[in-house]
Amino acid sequence: MSNKTVLSGMRPTGKLHLGHLHGVLENWKNLQKQYSCYFFVADWHSLTSEYADTVNIKSNIHDMLINWLSIGIDPDRATLFVQSEVKEHSELYLLLSMITPLSWLERVPTYKEQMDNIRDKDLGTYGFLGYPLLQSADILAYKADCVPVGIDQVPHIEFTREVARRFNFLYGNVFPEPESLLTDYPKLPGTDGRKMSKSYNNSIYLSDEDAVISKKIKTAMTDPQRVRRNDPGDPDVCPIFAYHKIYSSAEQRDYVVKGCKTAAIGCIECKNILTDNILSELGSYRKKRAELLENPDHVNNIIERGNEKARELAARTLEDVREKMKI
Repeated sequence: MSNKTVLSGMRPTGKLHLGHLHGVLENWKNLQKQYSCYFFVADWHSLTSEYADTVNIKSNIHDMLINWLSIGIDPDRATLFVQSEVKEHSELYLLLSMITPLSWLERVPTYKEQMDNIRDKDLGTYGFLGYPLLQSADILAYKADCVPVGIDQVPHIEFTREVARRFNFLYGNVFPEPESLLTDYPKLPGTDGRKMSKSYNNSIYLSDEDAVISKKIKTAMTDPQRVRRNDPGDPDVCPIFAYHKIYSSAEQRDYVVKGCKTAAIGCIECKNILTDNILSELGSYRKKRAELLENPDHVNNIIERGNEKARELAARTLEDVREKMKI
């Protein structure tokens, strides 16, 4: 068990899907065995783009936490908490905003990308511009050593390192410069072949009933060149095979590859194998989720304990910050 601290969060913008499970949560399950982990619900971050529709945030928080616990995030190994319940995040965000050059925020790649690509929301707000700095406050409040990210998020960690370096230069050493903990995770396509996303209406959700999952897989996109049953296919370009790589055994994958390339099996048989495997693997998750839904007090107690532990650590950091800043 390393003595390093890892911090990671997730925005409660809706139901969790299989992309979240394999892109984030499976990694968290491994990290909690190796590091001192702090995993938080980033509800303030959800406001940066969803500020006009806040009615479901509270219910999304509760559902998200139940999902985390159901798939094996262990509150005895990791600290689970809600961002807005630890006010030190906002205080540190404010203090860091006083020393952060505007140009640093404007050059963050994902800020430019989302401003260019998201046209159905007004993102021209101070909060959206400043969300990378709020991320930095999240990380630095716990003096985190490592932050698990995909390659596209590395600039955010480098930005945080710059902020920490600037604070330490101006006032004295308080913050370690966090490292990116690169994660190589499988990218699951949605049922239409695009990136799995709630906004695309192409997701398979962890909370979907068996019949719903079966229907979604049955109608999901396959190799676009395989028009007829007798046409040979190419698993490497078929979105369904990306799921087989995760959920199917080596023998089943070999069977699917050979059968697809020779047209010995059709897409229906291929999907039926996958459906059985997904439903089987999600069975234990569904059982645990049902138990937690019947015991909301247990979930609330876990989160309150996590909130309190997070507050204690963040409060100590803010004491160091105020002392160095002489305020």
